[in-house]
Amino acid sequence: MHDLHEVSVWYDRDCPLCIREIALMRRLDRRSAIEFIPIEEGGSCPLDTETLLARFHAREKGGPIVSGAAAFAAMWRAIPVLRPLGMLARIPPVLWLLERLYRGFLKIRPWMQRRAAAVLD
Repeated sequence: MHDLHEVSVWYDRDCPLCIREIALMRRLDRRSAIEFIPIEEGGSCPLDTETLLARFHAREKGGPIVSGAAAFAAMWRAIPVLRPLGMLARIPPVLWLLERLYRGFLKIRPWMQRRAAAVLD
């Protein structure tokens, strides 16, 4: 992770949903606090590509790599307008609920990716 960045985020640049989400986060990240790393480039992540593609992953400076809702919360904490939501996710029942929602999303993600790809074509 570069010293200027508070969070590293790994994303799939071949996923139309991911591209849209990262584009929005880049616009909101006016301080450039987040390092967005395409999974295809690997970067500084010790996890294998298959693991990275299965779930969203992030690492706050000095912390462990986290995935799912915890990774989104880490990213949100680096963006001032989303920071309250990221801080709220530090409360275990809130993170538990967000993780359940994320797991539900993972079940419909392939369908949503196909729809997003069709819209972009």
